[in-house]
Amino acid sequence: MTTTPLGVLDLVPRSSGDSTATAVGNAIDLARQTERFGYQRFWFAEHHLNPGVLGASPAVTIALAGAATSTIRLGSAGVQFGHRQPLATVEEFGLLDAVYPGRIDLGIGRSFGRQKPTEQPAPAGAGAAGGAAVAGAANAYLSKRGGGAHQTDERTDNGLLLPKQYDVSRLLATAGPKIAAQLDLLQQPNAYTPDYEDQISDVLALLAGTHPSGHAFPGEGAGVEVWILGASGGSSATVAGRNGLRFVASYHHSPSTVIDAVDAYREAFKPSAELDRPYVSVSADVVVGDTDEHAAVLASGYAPWVRSIRSGAGAIAYPPPEEAAAQEWSDEDRALVQDRVDTQFVGAPGTVADRLEQLRDATGADELVVTTITHAHADRVRSYELLAEEWSRR
Repeated sequence: MTTTPLGVLDLVPRSSGDSTATAVGNAIDLARQTERFGYQRFWFAEHHLNPGVLGASPAVTIALAGAATSTIRLGSAGVQFGHRQPLATVEEFGLLDAVYPGRIDLGIGRSFGRQKPTEQPAPAGAGAAGGAAVAGAANAYLSKRGGGAHQTDERTDNGLLLPKQYDVSRLLATAGPKIAAQLDLLQQPNAYTPDYEDQISDVLALLAGTHPSGHAFPGEGAGVEVWILGASGGSSATVAGRNGLRFVASYHHSPSTVIDAVDAYREAFKPSAELDRPYVSVSADVVVGDTDEHAAVLASGYAPWVRSIRSGAGAIAYPPPEEAAAQEWSDEDRALVQDRVDTQFVGAPGTVADRLEQLRDATGADELVVTTITHAHADRVRSYELLAEEWSRR
């Protein structure tokens, strides 16, 4: 039997034809069902202003899921510190820990945010003010991600695909003003995003009660596990390592740089009171069906869903297979989503479990976290059930 735990990453996706209430209800039901299937963690992502992805507040959805479950760990993957404050985050998760002690994971990620003008001047030729502002924020964000950029597909020694680096320039070119407008909603006027390592230091000090301002909730929050999410070998990986924290590397979001991320984390790791050695979880997009062919049908909405995100429109409501099959594709569209489609694990239980083992072995992961989206909620639940049954036999 495998000793590698499986967890769940959920975006609170909305399928076409479903209401917001239905989507949230499905997410809570999935937490209840995956607890029954034996998954160790259930994490909620944070995304904003996307009609097909409703996980805007991990703390709220954790609270809802906590009331419907009893043993599975619940957490964020992750709170976006491009626009969130450490104090508010610690207070929220301290309250959650008080209600659901020993079950709360605080996963923290970086995201776009305004930089100090003296640090990140708007690049020449960036266009309109909104586009220039977001280009500056994006450049600052990307410059701290570090290594891993390669322009051809590569494979690890055991055959795991590391596709060529996704070029974010098309997204910035088409959606720069829109993203700038979103930052205006997410951040206070004239606010800027502090240094990421300083933010993490504040979180740890607040949880430990050593911050000069005092403890957010005396006696609460001590049971919260802190995780750092990273997509590459940049600052997220090194901050996690230097602070001796648990690290989540994203194969589902940035498959080209997953090895760079885990290598940078391990290289930077220093033992802490929490961990005496590096501890890594790696994420993957997964759809499991009764057969490889059945799973391919269930996963057919994934490519148009990714295209909607990368074209700058925002995540669409997840389409049914018949709608996905009717969509027209240009060569440019196919190239836009190819890395994500090629690294989605789709198939019968044995097919997907084999690929997850390949991912685990290539990265040395201690845990794996899987995210599954299908149009029908019952198919999504069944996918997690089939995978858990197969994984338990490994």
